[in-house]
Amino acid sequence: MSIEINLPQFPVEGGCQCGAVRYRLLGPPLAAYLCHCRDCQRLGGSAFSLSMPVARERLELVQGTLAACDKTADSGRTVRMHSCGHCGAKLWNEPLSAPGMAVLRASTLDDTNWFRPVGNIWTDSKMRWVEIDETLVNFPGQPADRQPLYDAWNQAVAGSQ
Repeated sequence: MSIEINLPQFPVEGGCQCGAVRYRLLGPPLAAYLCHCRDCQRLGGSAFSLSMPVARERLELVQGTLAACDKTADSGRTVRMHSCGHCGAKLWNEPLSAPGMAVLRASTLDDTNWFRPVGNIWTDSKMRWVEIDETLVNFPGQPADRQPLYDAWNQAVAGSQ
């Protein structure tokens, strides 16, 4: 299956549930995928999270105060979770093993219509009723390298131009 992704004009904005925290994404993400790990299921109260890795310098806090806590993820790596200091909504995390990167929770964007996943990670812990599109870039756990996801994203973006 061929995916085409039409990117919006950047910058785009997003924020938390209560509106106290606002952020701006200054440029396009590196990829977009669904994460089915138990951490994302618990944190979001859903079957998966909409994950969007971005270069950290493309993500700026516009308003509000973030709360941060370090968490050992299912992968065993330490992840710094950033959330609204008021309502607690999870906004992004920074994998300490990948300095310079943030993984934005795409569902916190004001406009999510352009989000289109090119793959899935942690498919081994997906909920049984979730169906995985086998034509996408999929990983049973944490990928050792996200490059296949980045490549699929770049192909999908290029295909829409």
